[in-house]
Amino acid sequence: MPRYGIQNDKTLLATPTKLELIRRATEVDAARIEVTSFINPKRVPQMADADAVAAALPRGTGRHIGLALNRRGFDRAVASGLDEANFVVVASDTFNLKNQGVTIAAAFGCPFEGEVPLARLMAVLDACVAAGPVELALADMIGVATPRDVTERVGEIRRAHPAMPIRLHLHNTRNTGIANAWVAIEAGARALDASFGGVGECPFAPRATGNIATEDLLYMLDRSGVKTGMDLDKSIAAAEWLQAQLGHAVPGMVMKAGGFPNKAA
Repeated sequence: MPRYGIQNDKTLLATPTKLELIRRATEVDAARIEVTSFINPKRVPQMADADAVAAALPRGTGRHIGLALNRRGFDRAVASGLDEANFVVVASDTFNLKNQGVTIAAAFGCPFEGEVPLARLMAVLDACVAAGPVELALADMIGVATPRDVTERVGEIRRAHPAMPIRLHLHNTRNTGIANAWVAIEAGARALDASFGGVGECPFAPRATGNIATEDLLYMLDRSGVKTGMDLDKSIAAAEWLQAQLGHAVPGMVMKAGGFPNKAA
């Protein structure tokens, strides 16, 4: 996720550097890439060049996604010509007010209100399904979910909406992200968000840390016999490159340890 990975970093990457990051994600064979966020640049200055990034993307190199938090952002995403638009709906009012200035929208827990009851989540999701999305994505924005939570909530959604594809957006704030990713697949999710090096955090969620690392996720899936079509070695190289661009260490682990067996040995 080139967009999420850099949206709250103190290092502001130039547009050509962002495009190179997206190119590297394409080279890894990521089928879907969230490339930018159409958000108020006063709140998230790292995304001030969203329209320029979208305009410069080569077409036909995978599905490019833009994030939107309101109608204006959605209209910009549509006008940009990207393939998909992600729209955020947080299941707690306080977080949603801080995140995008409206009531309704976190699927597992809120940094301000605490636990998000399953009944509340399902009420929000039912309303979202009525709007006709092509996919539902559950986000653990502050990394509080456990494997039991993921199994319960993905299972409930599949029972209520069996034809709806499910994606998980997981953070590794409390070191449960990879375990959550595994049980999400077992429960029926068919897509997982990740970022090179495990970078990325929400600027409106206190103490939130990055997504699960792309290369860590690929290593687990590859060693478990789950075919992703993505290249682990290129993912590691991309994580190392991104770390150099940001100028500080990133939390990914497989990029430090390497794959196994180590092909370079």
